[in-house]
Amino acid sequence: MALGYVRPARPEDAAEIARVQLATWRVAYRRLLPRHVLDNLDEAWLARRWSAAVQEPPSAAHRVLVAVEQAEQSYLVGFAASGPADAEALAPGEPATALGAGVVAVTDLLVEPRWGRRGHGSRLLAAAVDAWRGDGFTHAVAWTFDGDEATRKFLTSTGWEPDGAARALDVDDMLVPQVRLHVAVPTEPDDTP
Repeated sequence: MALGYVRPARPEDAAEIARVQLATWRVAYRRLLPRHVLDNLDEAWLARRWSAAVQEPPSAAHRVLVAVEQAEQSYLVGFAASGPADAEALAPGEPATALGAGVVAVTDLLVEPRWGRRGHGSRLLAAAVDAWRGDGFTHAVAWTFDGDEATRKFLTSTGWEPDGAARALDVDDMLVPQVRLHVAVPTEPDDTP
C-alpha cells in the first residue's frame, strides 16, 4: 500500500525538485514550449536555484513544499512553491498595487506525470493553503499556460477561476500565452472527508 504526504523542502531535496521539474516540463509542456528550449534546460542550474530557494528564502512566507510517495521506499514526486505576490504576479501594465495586500502567488505546482492521479497535487495544495492561512494571506494567484489544460482543470476543480488577466511569455522568440487564476484563501480548514 502506498502512502503520500507533504513536508517542507529540505536542502538535500534540491536535486530531486529540479529532476521533477525538468521531467514534468518535458512531458507536460512539450507541445507548448519550443523543443530545443526544453532539451537545453540545465538540471544542475535548476538544482542550484532550488537549493537557494529552500535555504535562503526571501521571507518566512516564501515556501517550497514537497510531495512524497512512501511505499517500500520514499520518492519525491512533486513540489509547490509560493510567496507573497510581487511584480512577477502582475499582468503587463498592471500597477504594483493592483493585487493588494494579503495575496500569495503560486510560482510552481508540479507532480511528475508518472505519479499523477494519486492525490499528490491535492495534498500539496491543501498544505500550501494551510500555510497561507497561517501567514494571513486572503487570496492566491497563479499563472498557467493557456494550453495547459491539466493544471487549469485541476485548479478550477478546487475553486480557482480566471481573473481576466493575461500575458504572453517570450520563450526564445515564441510568445506563449498565459492566464492568471485566483482564489480566496478559506479562513477555516476544510473538514470534509
